[in-house]
Amino acid sequence: MTSIHGETNPPRPRVGFAGMGTMGAPMALNLVKAGFSVTVWNRSPGRADEVVAAGAREVSTPRELAMSSEVVVTCLTDSPQVEEVLFGADGLAAGFSRGSVFVDCTTLSPLKAEEFSRRLAELGVGSVDAPVTGGSEGAKNATLSILVGGAEVDVVRVEPVLRAMGKSVTHLGGAGAGQWAKAINQVILAGVYLGVSEGVTLALKAGLDAQQVVDALAGGAADSWVLRNRAGRMIANDYPLGFKIALHRKDLGIGLELAESTGADLPVSRLAARFEDELIADGHGDDDNSALARVVRRLSGLEG
Repeated sequence: MTSIHGETNPPRPRVGFAGMGTMGAPMALNLVKAGFSVTVWNRSPGRADEVVAAGAREVSTPRELAMSSEVVVTCLTDSPQVEEVLFGADGLAAGFSRGSVFVDCTTLSPLKAEEFSRRLAELGVGSVDAPVTGGSEGAKNATLSILVGGAEVDVVRVEPVLRAMGKSVTHLGGAGAGQWAKAINQVILAGVYLGVSEGVTLALKAGLDAQQVVDALAGGAADSWVLRNRAGRMIANDYPLGFKIALHRKDLGIGLELAESTGADLPVSRLAARFEDELIADGHGDDDNSALARVVRRLSGLEG
C-alpha cells in the first residue's frame, strides 16, 4: 500500500486502544482484523470481550496499555475522560515511552487537543487528534472519515492505523485542526438532521408515502447520508442507537463555543441545541440523533 504521504508499506506498530464503547469496540476490532497486534483497555469490565475473542489482549490499567504499545488510540466521551486516562493515576502518561504516539478519536475542544499535545510533547510523546465521522455503521464497516490534526511526522507514523479504521484520512493541519473540522461537521449535521426531519414531517402531513418520497429524492440535490440512513427512523418515529442525542449536544456545544470565540453566528445550530436540550430533559438523551424529528413531529401535531 502507498500512503497519502508517499511511503510504501509502512511498518505496523503495536497498537493500544482505550474505550470499548459503541464506536471504539468495532474500531479496535477492525485493527485486529487488519493484522495489528492490539491491546485494549476499558474502564467497565466485559466491554472488550468480542475484541479479545478476535485476538486482542486486555490489560487492567491505561499505564499497562501504554507500556505495551507504540501507538495508543482513545475513543472516549469528552475531554475530562481523556485527561483522566492520560494523566490520572496509572494513566497512559506513566507508561508511554519516548517516541510513542497518542491518537485521540474522541470529539473534544480543539483547545484541549492543543493542551494535551503540549503536555505530551514535554514527555517526548507525539500526539494526533483524529475525531471520526460516519456513525456506528462506519465504525463497524471501517468506512469512517477521519479528520486529523498533528505534526506531519506523527501523522505519517499512525496513518496505517487510521486507514484500518476508515476509508478517508485527511490531515488538516497542526494540533487541534482535526477537532476544528469535527466541530464544523457537527454544526453541518445539526442543519441536515433538522432539514430531513422537516421534509419527512411535511411528507407525512401531506398524506404521501414518505419512504417513497425519500427514495425519489435520494440521488438528487436533497440527497445526504442522513436522508439515506436516518429518514426511515424519522418516518417510523423509532430511534435505535447510532449516535446519542446527548453526545451530539456535547459536540454542538463545542461548535457554538468556537463560533462565539470567532464571531460567527450559527442560528440553525442554536435552534438544534435548544431542541436537543428539550429531548434530553424529556429522557431521550440516549436516542439516536435522528430523534430531533420528535420535536418537529410534535410541533406539527404528529406524535412526538
